[in-house]
Amino acid sequence: MTTPLLEVEGLQAWYGEGKALHGVSLDVKAGEVVTLLGRNGAGKTTILRSVMGLVRRKTGRIRLNGADILGLPPEAVARRGIAYVPEERGIFASLTVEENMLLPPVLAPGGMSLEEVLTLFPNIRERWGSTGAKLSGGEQQMLAIGRILRTGSRLLLLDEPTEGLAPVIVRQIGAVIATLKARGYTVLLVEQNFRFAARLADRHYVVEHGTVIDRIDAADVPARGARILSYLKA
Repeated sequence: MTTPLLEVEGLQAWYGEGKALHGVSLDVKAGEVVTLLGRNGAGKTTILRSVMGLVRRKTGRIRLNGADILGLPPEAVARRGIAYVPEERGIFASLTVEENMLLPPVLAPGGMSLEEVLTLFPNIRERWGSTGAKLSGGEQQMLAIGRILRTGSRLLLLDEPTEGLAPVIVRQIGAVIATLKARGYTVLLVEQNFRFAARLADRHYVVEHGTVIDRIDAADVPARGARILSYLKA
């Protein structure tokens, strides 16, 4: 069997004295889109942050291409080819779109050219000289995704990319993720909008109370739709 690009095994994580993850295990193969589903506060974001090295206190195993990255700081994880777009997007309000776009360094060959990124996100081209503070939520999300595509990272961690966005922008974000998958990128996606995720994902992991309680392959979604929706009810 092919070694997964990303393997998480028995991951436990803490914020201070509070335990957030209780033995999470999952894997993501190269070229897949995999989603983490679950209610707010289930631990989905903590999984992404742990992979990225942003949670200091954690145990278990996190492997990238078979190599352990559990104890690496975020900058070292990024140099291994992982990029993270947090739910709050991290756009610098006082910088222009151009300055935000060019801020992350190129870490590996094979990243998209600036022209390729702007072709994916024509809205960003139109706002090139505007500051981050003047962008809509959808434009900020496009910029947040677009700027990491230049870095050469091939594993993308996206946290709630459609949260609060208009349907037309949600469709555009979905088309971009589909394009990235077709180009061989790997995406681990936290998403509350299951209908959006179901159109894109190869597999879903359901997270509840800091642990994975179910794994659902795309082929099984039609038969298990009611059960999946029950996991997501508040």
